[in-house]
Amino acid sequence: MSIYAKDHSDPGSYLESVGQRILEEVMLRLPQSRTRPYLDPLIRDYPERGGKRFRPALVLLCCELLGGNPEDALISATALELFHSFALIHDDIEDASEMRRGAKTLHRIHGIPLAINAGDSLHGIVHQVLLENHPKLGAQKALQVHQHLNRVMQQTFEGQALDIGWVEEGIFPDRGQFHEMIVRKTGWYSGRGPCQCGAMIAGVDEPMLESLGNFGESLGIGFQIRDDILNLTESSESSAPDANEGGYGKERGGDFAEGKRTLITIEMLERLMPEEQERLRKILLKPRPEVTGEDILWSLEKSEQSGALDAARRETQNHASRAATELSEMPSGAPKQMLETLLGFLAEQRRV
Repeated sequence: MSIYAKDHSDPGSYLESVGQRILEEVMLRLPQSRTRPYLDPLIRDYPERGGKRFRPALVLLCCELLGGNPEDALISATALELFHSFALIHDDIEDASEMRRGAKTLHRIHGIPLAINAGDSLHGIVHQVLLENHPKLGAQKALQVHQHLNRVMQQTFEGQALDIGWVEEGIFPDRGQFHEMIVRKTGWYSGRGPCQCGAMIAGVDEPMLESLGNFGESLGIGFQIRDDILNLTESSESSAPDANEGGYGKERGGDFAEGKRTLITIEMLERLMPEEQERLRKILLKPRPEVTGEDILWSLEKSEQSGALDAARRETQNHASRAATELSEMPSGAPKQMLETLLGFLAEQRRV
């Protein structure tokens, strides 16, 4: 089966075809028998719920972009998607999230201990899958890719530690601190990591590797800020208490309920009147069960009225522009065309 849809110009159909292939590869690595009732169904749950498989698609695209065979990158792309499922399970627990991809989070269904254990098992499977690269890529390149993805994981954990720590300690970061966090947590995880992984498999020199990493970092951060905007503006299958439904498989306004420190909250705290700033801080400091529907609706209203959402929209366009500058130096062809199309969606604030 081909990895790709024939049409590289349509991100939706492209991601659908790649996503289906990645899902097939993922499910081949997961327990088939379900004989362990407290583990096997939990491991399979999040992958079976769907998703765009954006990160593995970047691995394959960037490999082909630089002259590599995307089939050679399939194992690494699969491992990255498995890491994503592991990270989502733990992230949902850490954020006390209620919903994921239109259904209850794993820990809400099975409890925190079993969900943590399922995530731990997936983490082990990630490394087992990466070992499959040795006969495919050769020992040296397989080790390089494994070390790179280990670094991606560590950067993600370090960024997550800052994100969680600020909430736990009641800290509101400044722009510099926020940038440090989002580069680690999102820039590496959703952009630099997968793009450089594909480039390594293709075999490129260090300057090209760094340029593609810079492209991926800007792309990943831009899409994260866009997702934060969608959390406050779009409708989905779930909702925060008494609020309208929100964006993309998480509750609308869920970032406020979770006390998330996002670019939008930083902008709001700079733009609101002093008494409004104090009210927002109090909402963000509340334990999630104590956040009311009124709190969410007020925060949503102020995010728009203050101009914070517009400022965040401008920042996504800035990241799209930076990514486009790096991409302009890359070889022409269908993969570049697809990446340019994805940047267009980011700049125009549209969902893929």
